[in-house]
Amino acid sequence: MELVTKTEVRIRFSEIDPLGIVWHGTYVKYFEDGREDFGRKYDLNYLDYFKAGLITPIVKLDVNYKKDLKYGESIIVETRYVDSPAAKIIFKYRLYRASDNELVTTGSSTQVFLNEKRQLLLTIPPMFEAWKLKWGIT
Repeated sequence: MELVTKTEVRIRFSEIDPLGIVWHGTYVKYFEDGREDFGRKYDLNYLDYFKAGLITPIVKLDVNYKKDLKYGESIIVETRYVDSPAAKIIFKYRLYRASDNELVTTGSSTQVFLNEKRQLLLTIPPMFEAWKLKWGIT
């Protein structure tokens, strides 16, 4: 089963640079908007990790810029879960300009699991394993 969300985001004035285009670092926030929407749709919110005693920092991030975005435009953030046998969470992103469906950015993020003592977990935590079973991933 493929788990995907599509989230519409409007470009805010605070996200543009002096050239009138979206500042490159803002795209990471759009990825986070997509992850949060994914969590709402598929019952995998940041607070769920926290309640299970887990921390899920991003350890790898990839952003590929293809076209620029301007203030007032809307984008569609497509967030796709990528399964892994390792104890990590991987998402791939595709950002489209809403007005013409043109692909403007692609990327990915990788998160790992830490316990409350901030120790790296090398096996999939029971909470995440249960989530994968719920959605027919394992």
